[in-house]
Amino acid sequence: MKLLRLPEGGLTANALIVLVAAFLTAFGNQAFVSAVLKAYPVDSRHILPLLSLIVVFGGATVLLLAVLCVARAAKPVLIVVLLLSSLAAYFMDSYGVVISDEMLRNAVQTNVAEARDLLSLRMLFYVAVLGIAPALLVARTPMRWRGLRIEAPARLKLIGITLTAVVGVVLAFGSFYASFLREYKALRAYANPLHYSYAAFKYARQRLTLEVDGALVPIGTDARIPASDVHRELIIMVVGETARADRFSLNGYARETNPELRKAGAVSFTNVWACGTSTAVSVPCMFALDGETRRENLLDVLRHAGVNVLWLDNNSDSKGVALRVPYQDYRSPILNPVCDLECRDEGMLGGLQRTIDAHPVGDIFVVLHQMGNHGPAYYRRYPESFERFKPACRSDDLSRCSREEIDNAYDNAILYTDHFLAQAIALLRHNDAHFETALFYVSDHGESLGEGGVYLHGMPKLIAPDTQVHVPMVMWFGRSFDDVDLPALASKRATRFTHANVFHTVLGFLEIESAIYRPEMDMLQDARPQHARMTPREAIRR
Repeated sequence: MKLLRLPEGGLTANALIVLVAAFLTAFGNQAFVSAVLKAYPVDSRHILPLLSLIVVFGGATVLLLAVLCVARAAKPVLIVVLLLSSLAAYFMDSYGVVISDEMLRNAVQTNVAEARDLLSLRMLFYVAVLGIAPALLVARTPMRWRGLRIEAPARLKLIGITLTAVVGVVLAFGSFYASFLREYKALRAYANPLHYSYAAFKYARQRLTLEVDGALVPIGTDARIPASDVHRELIIMVVGETARADRFSLNGYARETNPELRKAGAVSFTNVWACGTSTAVSVPCMFALDGETRRENLLDVLRHAGVNVLWLDNNSDSKGVALRVPYQDYRSPILNPVCDLECRDEGMLGGLQRTIDAHPVGDIFVVLHQMGNHGPAYYRRYPESFERFKPACRSDDLSRCSREEIDNAYDNAILYTDHFLAQAIALLRHNDAHFETALFYVSDHGESLGEGGVYLHGMPKLIAPDTQVHVPMVMWFGRSFDDVDLPALASKRATRFTHANVFHTVLGFLEIESAIYRPEMDMLQDARPQHARMTPREAIRR
Protein backbone atom coordinates (compact mmCIF):
# COMPACT_ATOMS: atom_id res chain seq x y z
CA MET A 1 0.00 0.00 0.00
CA LYS A 2 3.04 2.32 0.12
CA LEU A 3 2.65 2.61 -3.62
CA LEU A 4 -0.72 4.26 -3.09
CA ARG A 5 -1.24 7.82 -1.97
CA LEU A 6 -3.12 7.47 1.24
CA PRO A 7 -5.21 10.24 2.74
CA GLU A 8 -3.46 12.19 5.44
CA GLY A 9 -3.52 10.18 8.64
CA GLY A 10 -4.23 6.91 6.83
CA LEU A 11 -7.35 5.05 5.74
CA THR A 12 -10.55 4.89 7.75
CA ALA A 13 -11.82 1.57 9.04
CA ASN A 14 -14.65 1.74 6.52
CA ALA A 15 -12.20 2.15 3.65
CA LEU A 16 -10.20 -0.87 4.82
CA ILE A 17 -13.40 -2.91 5.09
CA VAL A 18 -14.40 -2.07 1.51
CA LEU A 19 -10.90 -2.84 0.16
CA VAL A 20 -10.69 -6.20 1.95
CA ALA A 21 -14.21 -7.12 0.82
CA ALA A 22 -13.27 -6.27 -2.77
CA PHE A 23 -10.09 -8.38 -2.51
CA LEU A 24 -11.96 -11.40 -1.12
CA THR A 25 -14.72 -11.08 -3.72
CA ALA A 26 -12.22 -10.90 -6.57
CA PHE A 27 -9.58 -13.43 -5.49
CA GLY A 28 -10.97 -15.68 -2.75
CA ASN A 29 -13.98 -17.18 -4.51
CA GLN A 30 -12.83 -19.33 -7.39
CA ALA A 31 -14.98 -22.25 -6.17
CA PHE A 32 -18.05 -20.02 -5.87
CA VAL A 33 -17.58 -18.55 -9.35
CA SER A 34 -17.03 -22.00 -10.88
CA ALA A 35 -20.17 -23.37 -9.22
CA VAL A 36 -22.26 -20.39 -10.36
CA LEU A 37 -21.03 -20.64 -13.96
CA LYS A 38 -21.93 -24.34 -14.04
CA ALA A 39 -25.48 -23.47 -13.03
CA TYR A 40 -25.75 -20.32 -15.21
CA PRO A 41 -23.70 -20.46 -18.43
CA VAL A 42 -22.49 -17.08 -19.67
CA ASP A 43 -24.83 -15.96 -22.44
CA SER A 44 -26.86 -12.89 -23.38
CA ARG A 45 -29.66 -13.94 -21.01
CA HIS A 46 -27.44 -14.39 -17.96
CA ILE A 47 -24.65 -11.84 -18.39
CA LEU A 48 -26.28 -8.93 -16.53
CA PRO A 49 -27.65 -11.04 -13.65
CA LEU A 50 -24.22 -12.65 -13.26
CA LEU A 51 -22.54 -9.25 -13.14
CA SER A 52 -25.10 -8.17 -10.55
CA LEU A 53 -23.87 -11.03 -8.33
CA ILE A 54 -20.61 -9.12 -7.91
CA VAL A 55 -22.51 -6.25 -6.32
CA VAL A 56 -24.64 -8.53 -4.16
CA PHE A 57 -21.81 -10.80 -3.11
CA GLY A 58 -19.35 -7.97 -2.51
CA GLY A 59 -22.02 -5.99 -0.67
CA ALA A 60 -22.85 -8.94 1.58
CA THR A 61 -19.15 -9.28 2.42
CA VAL A 62 -18.96 -5.59 3.28
CA LEU A 63 -21.98 -5.98 5.58
CA LEU A 64 -20.40 -8.98 7.33
CA LEU A 65 -17.08 -7.18 7.89
CA ALA A 66 -18.84 -3.98 8.95
CA VAL A 67 -20.59 -5.88 11.74
CA LEU A 68 -17.46 -7.79 12.83
CA CYS A 69 -15.05 -4.83 12.81
CA VAL A 70 -16.01 -3.11 16.03
CA ALA A 71 -14.18 0.12 16.95
CA ARG A 72 -10.38 -0.27 16.99
CA ALA A 73 -10.63 -4.05 16.42
CA ALA A 74 -11.00 -3.50 12.66
CA LYS A 75 -7.41 -4.37 11.76
CA PRO A 76 -7.10 -7.56 13.83
CA VAL A 77 -10.48 -8.77 12.60
CA LEU A 78 -9.61 -8.14 8.94
CA ILE A 79 -6.26 -9.89 9.31
CA VAL A 80 -7.90 -12.96 10.87
CA VAL A 81 -10.60 -13.01 8.17
CA LEU A 82 -7.98 -12.85 5.41
CA LEU A 83 -5.98 -15.74 6.88
CA LEU A 84 -9.06 -17.89 7.46
CA SER A 85 -10.43 -17.08 4.02
CA SER A 86 -7.19 -18.16 2.37
CA LEU A 87 -7.52 -21.58 4.04
CA ALA A 88 -11.19 -21.79 3.09
CA ALA A 89 -10.33 -20.91 -0.52
CA TYR A 90 -7.64 -23.61 -0.59
CA PHE A 91 -9.92 -26.40 0.62
CA MET A 92 -12.84 -25.36 -1.59
CA ASP A 93 -10.70 -24.87 -4.70
CA SER A 94 -8.59 -28.00 -4.19
CA TYR A 95 -11.13 -30.50 -2.86
CA GLY A 96 -14.52 -29.06 -3.73
CA VAL A 97 -15.55 -29.20 -0.04
CA VAL A 98 -17.52 -26.52 1.77
CA ILE A 99 -16.77 -25.13 5.21
CA SER A 100 -19.86 -26.16 7.16
CA ASP A 101 -20.46 -26.48 10.91
CA GLU A 102 -19.83 -30.23 10.51
CA MET A 103 -16.49 -29.49 8.87
CA LEU A 104 -15.55 -27.08 11.68
CA ARG A 105 -16.49 -29.68 14.30
CA ASN A 106 -14.26 -32.19 12.53
CA ALA A 107 -11.43 -29.64 12.30
CA VAL A 108 -11.59 -28.87 16.02
CA GLN A 109 -11.31 -32.59 16.81
CA THR A 110 -8.56 -33.32 14.26
CA ASN A 111 -5.24 -34.45 15.70
CA VAL A 112 -1.76 -33.39 14.59
CA ALA A 113 -1.19 -36.47 12.40
CA GLU A 114 -4.41 -35.91 10.46
CA ALA A 115 -3.64 -32.21 10.04
CA ARG A 116 -0.17 -33.06 8.74
CA ASP A 117 -1.70 -35.10 5.91
CA LEU A 118 -3.43 -31.95 4.65
CA LEU A 119 -0.28 -29.84 4.43
CA SER A 120 1.06 -29.21 0.94
CA LEU A 121 2.99 -26.66 -1.09
CA ARG A 122 -0.28 -25.65 -2.75
CA MET A 123 -1.77 -24.86 0.66
CA LEU A 124 1.25 -22.77 1.60
CA PHE A 125 0.93 -20.88 -1.68
CA TYR A 126 -2.73 -20.10 -1.04
CA VAL A 127 -2.07 -18.96 2.52
CA ALA A 128 0.91 -16.86 1.46
CA VAL A 129 -0.75 -15.14 -1.52
CA LEU A 130 -4.36 -14.86 -0.36
CA GLY A 131 -3.73 -14.65 3.38
CA ILE A 132 -0.36 -13.50 4.62
CA ALA A 133 0.45 -10.95 1.88
CA PRO A 134 -2.82 -8.96 2.09
CA ALA A 135 -2.83 -9.35 5.90
CA LEU A 136 0.63 -7.71 6.05
CA LEU A 137 -0.63 -4.87 3.84
CA VAL A 138 -3.57 -4.32 6.19
CA ALA A 139 -1.27 -4.45 9.22
CA ARG A 140 1.15 -1.87 7.76
CA THR A 141 -1.49 0.51 6.47
CA PRO A 142 -2.08 3.45 8.84
CA MET A 143 -5.67 3.52 10.05
CA ARG A 144 -7.26 6.84 10.90
CA TRP A 145 -9.43 6.65 14.01
CA ARG A 146 -11.78 9.62 14.25
CA GLY A 147 -13.43 8.79 17.52
CA LEU A 148 -16.58 6.82 18.22
CA ARG A 149 -18.90 9.83 17.73
CA ILE A 150 -17.78 10.05 14.08
CA GLU A 151 -17.00 6.40 13.37
CA ALA A 152 -20.36 5.01 14.56
CA PRO A 153 -22.53 7.17 12.24
CA ALA A 154 -20.05 6.56 9.41
CA ARG A 155 -20.35 2.79 9.92
CA LEU A 156 -24.15 3.00 9.96
CA LYS A 157 -24.00 5.05 6.77
CA LEU A 158 -21.79 2.40 5.10
CA ILE A 159 -24.19 -0.35 6.17
CA GLY A 160 -27.20 1.64 4.94
CA ILE A 161 -25.73 2.44 1.53
CA THR A 162 -24.50 -1.12 1.03
CA LEU A 163 -27.79 -2.66 2.11
CA THR A 164 -29.71 -0.34 -0.21
CA ALA A 165 -27.47 -1.29 -3.14
CA VAL A 166 -27.81 -5.01 -2.46
CA VAL A 167 -31.59 -4.90 -2.04
CA GLY A 168 -31.95 -2.71 -5.13
CA VAL A 169 -29.96 -5.11 -7.31
CA VAL A 170 -31.88 -8.14 -6.00
CA LEU A 171 -35.19 -6.42 -6.78
CA ALA A 172 -33.99 -5.38 -10.22
CA PHE A 173 -33.16 -9.00 -11.11
CA GLY A 174 -35.91 -10.60 -9.05
CA SER A 175 -36.56 -13.66 -11.19
CA PHE A 176 -32.86 -14.53 -11.32
CA TYR A 177 -32.43 -14.29 -7.54
CA ALA A 178 -35.66 -16.20 -6.92
CA SER A 179 -34.17 -19.06 -8.92
CA PHE A 180 -30.71 -18.62 -7.39
CA LEU A 181 -31.97 -18.71 -3.80
CA ARG A 182 -34.59 -21.42 -4.26
CA GLU A 183 -33.15 -23.88 -6.76
CA TYR A 184 -29.42 -23.47 -6.16
CA LYS A 185 -29.14 -23.31 -2.38
CA ALA A 186 -25.96 -25.36 -2.50
CA LEU A 187 -24.12 -22.55 -4.31
CA ARG A 188 -24.27 -20.35 -1.21
CA ALA A 189 -22.14 -22.89 0.65
CA TYR A 190 -19.13 -21.84 -1.49
CA ALA A 191 -19.38 -18.14 -0.56
CA ASN A 192 -16.12 -17.08 1.10
CA PRO A 193 -16.06 -15.72 3.85
CA LEU A 194 -19.84 -15.54 4.22
CA HIS A 195 -20.65 -19.21 4.59
CA TYR A 196 -17.83 -20.21 6.91
CA SER A 197 -18.70 -17.24 9.14
CA TYR A 198 -22.28 -18.51 9.33
CA ALA A 199 -20.97 -22.04 9.98
CA ALA A 200 -18.73 -20.77 12.80
CA PHE A 201 -21.69 -19.00 14.42
CA LYS A 202 -23.83 -22.13 14.10
CA TYR A 203 -21.09 -24.33 15.58
CA ALA A 204 -20.52 -21.93 18.49
CA ARG A 205 -24.25 -21.87 19.22
CA GLN A 206 -24.36 -25.68 19.25
CA ARG A 207 -21.42 -25.84 21.66
CA LEU A 208 -23.03 -23.27 23.94
CA THR A 209 -26.30 -25.21 23.92
CA LEU A 210 -24.50 -28.39 24.96
CA GLU A 211 -22.76 -26.61 27.83
CA VAL A 212 -25.96 -24.98 29.05
CA ASP A 213 -27.96 -28.22 28.91
CA GLY A 214 -25.55 -29.80 31.39
CA ALA A 215 -25.35 -33.51 32.30
CA LEU A 216 -26.27 -36.35 29.99
CA VAL A 217 -29.71 -37.87 30.37
CA PRO A 218 -29.52 -41.54 31.45
CA ILE A 219 -31.19 -44.09 29.16
CA GLY A 220 -31.66 -47.84 29.26
CA THR A 221 -31.08 -48.17 33.00
CA ASP A 222 -33.46 -51.15 32.93
CA ALA A 223 -31.24 -53.02 30.44
CA ARG A 224 -30.53 -56.62 31.39
CA ILE A 225 -29.47 -59.92 29.92
CA PRO A 226 -32.21 -62.49 30.51
CA ALA A 227 -31.52 -65.59 32.61
CA SER A 228 -32.44 -67.72 29.60
CA ASP A 229 -29.34 -66.46 27.76
CA VAL A 230 -26.82 -68.94 29.13
CA HIS A 231 -24.23 -68.40 26.39
CA ARG A 232 -21.56 -65.72 26.57
CA GLU A 233 -21.30 -63.37 23.58
CA LEU A 234 -18.08 -61.91 22.21
CA ILE A 235 -18.89 -59.18 19.70
CA ILE A 236 -16.30 -57.09 17.89
CA MET A 237 -17.71 -53.95 16.30
CA VAL A 238 -15.38 -52.23 13.84
CA VAL A 239 -16.09 -48.56 13.16
CA GLY A 240 -14.66 -47.96 9.70
CA GLU A 241 -13.28 -44.66 8.46
CA THR A 242 -14.11 -43.03 5.12
CA ALA A 243 -15.08 -46.25 3.33
CA ARG A 244 -17.45 -46.19 0.35
CA ALA A 245 -20.02 -48.91 -0.22
CA ASP A 246 -19.33 -48.96 -3.96
CA ARG A 247 -15.64 -49.84 -3.43
CA PHE A 248 -16.41 -53.16 -1.71
CA SER A 249 -16.26 -56.07 -4.15
CA LEU A 250 -18.80 -57.82 -1.88
CA ASN A 251 -21.20 -55.10 -3.10
CA GLY A 252 -20.42 -55.62 -6.78
CA TYR A 253 -17.27 -53.52 -7.31
CA ALA A 254 -15.34 -54.88 -10.28
CA ARG A 255 -12.02 -54.95 -8.47
CA GLU A 256 -11.50 -57.67 -5.88
CA THR A 257 -11.11 -55.53 -2.76
CA ASN A 258 -12.65 -58.06 -0.31
CA PRO A 259 -11.02 -61.42 -1.05
CA GLU A 260 -10.59 -62.43 2.59
CA LEU A 261 -14.08 -61.38 3.71
CA ARG A 262 -15.56 -63.29 0.78
CA LYS A 263 -13.61 -66.39 1.80
CA ALA A 264 -14.78 -65.99 5.41
CA GLY A 265 -18.43 -65.99 4.33
CA ALA A 266 -19.25 -62.50 5.57
CA VAL A 267 -22.63 -60.92 4.76
CA SER A 268 -22.40 -57.45 3.20
CA PHE A 269 -25.34 -55.02 3.15
CA THR A 270 -25.50 -52.89 0.01
CA ASN A 271 -28.00 -50.16 0.95
CA VAL A 272 -26.68 -48.55 4.14
CA TRP A 273 -26.62 -44.78 4.74
CA ALA A 274 -24.64 -42.68 7.22
CA CYS A 275 -26.19 -40.08 9.49
CA GLY A 276 -23.40 -37.59 8.73
CA THR A 277 -20.49 -36.89 6.41
CA SER A 278 -17.77 -36.52 9.04
CA THR A 279 -16.38 -38.60 11.90
CA ALA A 280 -17.28 -35.96 14.48
CA VAL A 281 -20.96 -36.23 13.53
CA SER A 282 -21.37 -39.85 12.44
CA VAL A 283 -19.59 -41.69 15.25
CA PRO A 284 -21.61 -40.12 18.11
CA CYS A 285 -24.75 -40.42 15.98
CA MET A 286 -24.43 -44.14 15.25
CA PHE A 287 -24.06 -44.94 18.97
CA ALA A 288 -26.94 -42.66 19.97
CA LEU A 289 -30.60 -43.55 20.43
CA ASP A 290 -32.50 -41.82 17.62
CA GLY A 291 -29.38 -39.74 16.86
CA GLU A 292 -29.74 -37.77 20.11
CA THR A 293 -26.21 -37.17 21.43
CA ARG A 294 -27.17 -35.30 24.61
CA ARG A 295 -28.21 -38.56 26.26
CA GLU A 296 -26.21 -41.59 27.29
CA ASN A 297 -25.26 -43.80 24.36
CA LEU A 298 -25.24 -47.45 23.38
CA LEU A 299 -22.09 -48.20 25.39
CA ASP A 300 -23.74 -46.85 28.55
CA VAL A 301 -26.75 -49.12 27.98
CA LEU A 302 -24.43 -52.11 27.57
CA ARG A 303 -22.76 -51.23 30.88
CA HIS A 304 -26.16 -51.01 32.56
CA ALA A 305 -26.77 -54.58 31.36
CA GLY A 306 -23.46 -55.82 32.78
CA VAL A 307 -21.59 -56.21 29.49
CA ASN A 308 -17.81 -55.80 29.54
CA VAL A 309 -17.14 -52.91 27.13
CA LEU A 310 -13.79 -51.83 25.66
CA TRP A 311 -12.95 -49.17 23.04
CA LEU A 312 -9.65 -49.45 21.12
CA ASP A 313 -8.80 -46.46 18.94
CA ASN A 314 -6.41 -46.02 16.03
CA ASN A 315 -8.20 -42.87 14.85
CA SER A 316 -8.31 -39.39 16.41
CA ASP A 317 -10.55 -40.45 19.35
CA SER A 318 -14.07 -41.69 20.12
CA LYS A 319 -15.67 -38.24 19.66
CA GLY A 320 -17.04 -38.48 23.19
CA VAL A 321 -18.68 -41.91 22.81
CA ALA A 322 -16.23 -43.85 25.00
CA LEU A 323 -15.78 -41.33 27.83
CA ARG A 324 -17.34 -43.69 30.41
CA VAL A 325 -15.86 -47.04 29.32
CA PRO A 326 -12.29 -48.44 29.24
CA TYR A 327 -10.39 -46.80 26.36
CA GLN A 328 -7.00 -47.55 24.78
CA ASP A 329 -5.14 -45.39 22.27
CA TYR A 330 -3.27 -47.31 19.56
CA ARG A 331 -1.93 -44.36 17.59
CA SER A 332 1.61 -44.79 18.90
CA PRO A 333 4.06 -47.70 19.38
CA ILE A 334 3.45 -47.51 23.15
CA LEU A 335 0.51 -49.92 22.72
CA ASN A 336 0.48 -50.65 19.00
CA PRO A 337 3.00 -53.33 17.97
CA VAL A 338 2.40 -52.83 14.22
CA CYS A 339 3.84 -49.45 13.24
CA ASP A 340 5.84 -48.49 10.14
CA LEU A 341 4.93 -45.39 8.12
CA GLU A 342 2.18 -45.04 10.71
CA CYS A 343 0.59 -47.29 13.33
CA ARG A 344 -1.68 -49.84 11.68
CA ASP A 345 -5.24 -50.86 12.49
CA GLU A 346 -4.05 -54.46 12.72
CA GLY A 347 -2.09 -53.54 15.86
CA MET A 348 -5.34 -53.19 17.83
CA LEU A 349 -5.71 -56.98 17.69
CA GLY A 350 -2.28 -57.64 19.22
CA GLY A 351 -3.19 -57.75 22.90
CA LEU A 352 -6.92 -58.29 22.54
CA GLN A 353 -6.84 -62.00 23.41
CA ARG A 354 -5.24 -61.16 26.79
CA THR A 355 -8.05 -58.69 27.42
CA ILE A 356 -10.67 -61.31 26.56
CA ASP A 357 -9.01 -63.86 28.85
CA ALA A 358 -8.97 -61.28 31.66
CA HIS A 359 -12.80 -61.24 31.68
CA PRO A 360 -13.91 -64.76 32.68
CA VAL A 361 -17.50 -63.68 33.35
CA GLY A 362 -20.08 -61.85 31.26
CA ASP A 363 -20.50 -60.86 27.63
CA ILE A 364 -17.75 -58.84 25.93
CA PHE A 365 -18.28 -56.02 23.43
CA VAL A 366 -15.17 -54.53 21.81
CA VAL A 367 -15.13 -51.49 19.51
CA LEU A 368 -12.19 -51.10 17.12
CA HIS A 369 -12.06 -47.58 15.66
CA GLN A 370 -10.05 -47.70 12.44
CA MET A 371 -7.80 -45.22 10.71
CA GLY A 372 -9.21 -46.96 7.62
CA ASN A 373 -9.24 -44.82 4.48
CA HIS A 374 -8.74 -41.42 6.05
CA GLY A 375 -7.67 -39.03 3.29
CA PRO A 376 -6.14 -37.36 1.48
CA ALA A 377 -3.01 -39.44 2.15
CA TYR A 378 -4.62 -42.78 1.25
CA TYR A 379 -1.20 -44.27 0.50
CA ARG A 380 -0.30 -43.96 4.19
CA ARG A 381 -3.29 -46.08 5.21
CA TYR A 382 -1.86 -49.45 4.18
CA PRO A 383 1.48 -51.32 4.36
CA GLU A 384 3.50 -51.41 1.17
CA SER A 385 2.69 -55.10 0.70
CA PHE A 386 -0.96 -54.14 0.06
CA GLU A 387 -0.20 -51.85 -2.88
CA ARG A 388 -1.85 -54.19 -5.37
CA PHE A 389 -3.43 -51.52 -7.58
CA LYS A 390 -0.80 -49.40 -9.33
CA PRO A 391 0.26 -46.70 -9.92
CA ALA A 392 -1.00 -45.31 -6.62
CA CYS A 393 -1.08 -41.65 -5.67
CA ARG A 394 1.72 -41.11 -3.17
CA SER A 395 1.11 -37.45 -2.41
CA ASP A 396 -0.91 -35.62 0.23
CA ASP A 397 -1.84 -33.13 -2.50
CA LEU A 398 -4.45 -34.90 -4.64
CA SER A 399 -4.16 -32.24 -7.36
CA ARG A 400 -0.77 -33.73 -8.25
CA CYS A 401 -2.29 -37.17 -8.99
CA SER A 402 -4.52 -38.53 -11.73
CA ARG A 403 -7.96 -39.93 -10.97
CA GLU A 404 -6.61 -43.43 -11.65
CA GLU A 405 -3.79 -42.97 -9.14
CA ILE A 406 -6.19 -41.67 -6.49
CA ASP A 407 -8.56 -44.58 -7.09
CA ASN A 408 -5.70 -47.06 -6.84
CA ALA A 409 -4.45 -45.69 -3.52
CA TYR A 410 -7.98 -45.60 -2.10
CA ASP A 411 -8.73 -49.17 -3.23
CA ASN A 412 -5.46 -50.42 -1.73
CA ALA A 413 -6.59 -49.01 1.62
CA ILE A 414 -9.93 -50.84 1.25
CA LEU A 415 -7.96 -54.02 0.53
CA TYR A 416 -6.05 -53.54 3.80
CA THR A 417 -9.33 -53.04 5.69
CA ASP A 418 -10.46 -56.38 4.24
CA HIS A 419 -7.33 -58.01 5.67
CA PHE A 420 -7.78 -56.30 9.03
CA LEU A 421 -11.39 -57.51 9.30
CA ALA A 422 -10.29 -61.02 8.35
CA GLN A 423 -7.71 -60.94 11.15
CA ALA A 424 -10.44 -59.89 13.59
CA ILE A 425 -12.55 -62.82 12.37
CA ALA A 426 -9.60 -65.17 12.95
CA LEU A 427 -9.39 -63.97 16.56
CA LEU A 428 -13.13 -64.53 16.99
CA ARG A 429 -12.85 -68.05 15.57
CA HIS A 430 -10.15 -68.76 18.13
CA ASN A 431 -12.75 -68.03 20.82
CA ASP A 432 -15.64 -69.99 19.29
CA ALA A 433 -15.44 -72.75 21.91
CA HIS A 434 -16.22 -70.35 24.76
CA PHE A 435 -18.40 -67.64 23.17
CA GLU A 436 -21.04 -66.95 20.60
CA THR A 437 -18.87 -64.77 18.36
CA ALA A 438 -19.72 -62.16 15.75
CA LEU A 439 -18.18 -59.28 13.83
CA PHE A 440 -20.12 -56.11 12.98
CA TYR A 441 -18.43 -53.58 10.66
CA VAL A 442 -19.86 -50.26 9.52
CA SER A 443 -18.11 -47.17 8.16
CA ASP A 444 -18.72 -43.73 9.68
CA HIS A 445 -19.13 -41.99 6.30
CA GLY A 446 -17.96 -42.22 2.70
CA GLU A 447 -15.64 -40.17 0.51
CA SER A 448 -15.61 -38.17 -2.71
CA LEU A 449 -12.76 -39.09 -5.04
CA GLY A 450 -13.08 -36.36 -7.63
CA GLU A 451 -16.60 -36.97 -8.93
CA GLY A 452 -17.92 -33.59 -10.00
CA GLY A 453 -14.67 -31.98 -8.86
CA VAL A 454 -15.35 -32.86 -5.19
CA TYR A 455 -12.84 -34.62 -2.94
CA LEU A 456 -12.75 -35.88 0.67
CA HIS A 457 -15.91 -35.54 2.79
CA GLY A 458 -17.68 -33.20 5.20
CA MET A 459 -20.22 -31.68 2.80
CA PRO A 460 -23.49 -30.63 4.49
CA LYS A 461 -25.65 -33.75 4.39
CA LEU A 462 -28.43 -31.89 2.56
CA ILE A 463 -26.20 -31.41 -0.48
CA ALA A 464 -23.65 -34.18 0.00
CA PRO A 465 -23.20 -36.62 -2.90
CA ASP A 466 -24.15 -40.24 -2.27
CA THR A 467 -20.48 -41.21 -2.24
CA GLN A 468 -20.12 -39.43 1.13
CA VAL A 469 -23.12 -41.07 2.83
CA HIS A 470 -23.51 -44.50 1.18
CA VAL A 471 -21.38 -46.73 3.42
CA PRO A 472 -20.43 -50.41 3.67
CA MET A 473 -21.73 -52.65 6.45
CA VAL A 474 -20.60 -56.24 7.01
CA MET A 475 -21.56 -58.98 9.48
CA TRP A 476 -19.91 -62.30 10.25
CA PHE A 477 -21.06 -64.95 12.70
CA GLY A 478 -19.07 -67.72 14.38
CA ARG A 479 -20.15 -71.37 14.21
CA SER A 480 -21.60 -71.23 17.74
CA PHE A 481 -23.81 -68.19 17.02
CA ASP A 482 -27.04 -70.05 16.31
CA ASP A 483 -29.54 -67.22 16.86
CA VAL A 484 -29.35 -66.01 13.25
CA ASP A 485 -30.61 -67.68 10.08
CA LEU A 486 -27.85 -66.70 7.65
CA PRO A 487 -29.84 -67.30 4.42
CA ALA A 488 -32.67 -65.16 5.84
CA LEU A 489 -30.17 -62.45 6.80
CA ALA A 490 -28.54 -62.57 3.35
CA SER A 491 -31.95 -62.02 1.77
CA LYS A 492 -32.01 -58.58 3.47
CA ARG A 493 -28.75 -57.44 1.86
CA ALA A 494 -30.46 -54.83 -0.33
CA THR A 495 -32.85 -53.56 2.36
CA ARG A 496 -32.33 -49.90 3.21
CA PHE A 497 -30.66 -49.44 6.60
CA THR A 498 -29.05 -46.44 8.28
CA HIS A 499 -26.79 -45.72 11.24
CA ALA A 500 -30.00 -45.51 13.30
CA ASN A 501 -30.24 -49.32 13.07
CA VAL A 502 -26.87 -49.82 14.78
CA PHE A 503 -28.13 -49.09 18.31
CA HIS A 504 -30.92 -51.67 18.28
CA THR A 505 -28.98 -54.24 16.26
CA VAL A 506 -26.19 -54.34 18.84
CA LEU A 507 -28.77 -54.81 21.61
CA GLY A 508 -30.09 -57.67 19.47
CA PHE A 509 -26.62 -59.18 19.06
CA LEU A 510 -26.28 -59.35 22.85
CA GLU A 511 -29.93 -60.30 23.46
CA ILE A 512 -30.37 -57.36 25.84
CA GLU A 513 -33.86 -56.57 27.08
CA SER A 514 -34.87 -52.95 27.68
CA ALA A 515 -37.84 -50.66 27.19
CA ILE A 516 -35.78 -48.62 24.71
CA TYR A 517 -35.12 -51.61 22.43
CA ARG A 518 -37.11 -51.48 19.18
CA PRO A 519 -37.20 -54.89 17.45
CA GLU A 520 -38.29 -53.36 14.13
CA MET A 521 -34.97 -51.44 14.05
CA ASP A 522 -32.92 -54.57 14.78
CA MET A 523 -31.43 -55.82 11.52
CA LEU A 524 -31.30 -59.36 12.91
CA GLN A 525 -34.92 -59.56 14.05
CA ASP A 526 -36.49 -61.08 10.94
CA ALA A 527 -33.46 -63.33 10.44
CA ARG A 528 -33.81 -65.10 13.79
CA PRO A 529 -35.44 -68.50 14.10
CA GLN A 530 -39.13 -68.03 14.92
CA HIS A 531 -38.73 -69.05 18.56
CA ALA A 532 -35.99 -66.44 19.10
CA ARG A 533 -37.84 -63.42 17.73
CA MET A 534 -39.03 -60.77 20.14
CA THR A 535 -42.14 -58.63 20.07
CA PRO A 536 -41.94 -55.11 21.52
CA ARG A 537 -43.57 -56.36 24.74
CA GLU A 538 -41.16 -59.28 24.95
CA ALA A 539 -38.29 -56.87 24.49
CA ILE A 540 -39.17 -55.48 27.92
CA ARG A 541 -40.04 -58.80 29.58
CA ARG A 542 -40.13 -62.20 27.95
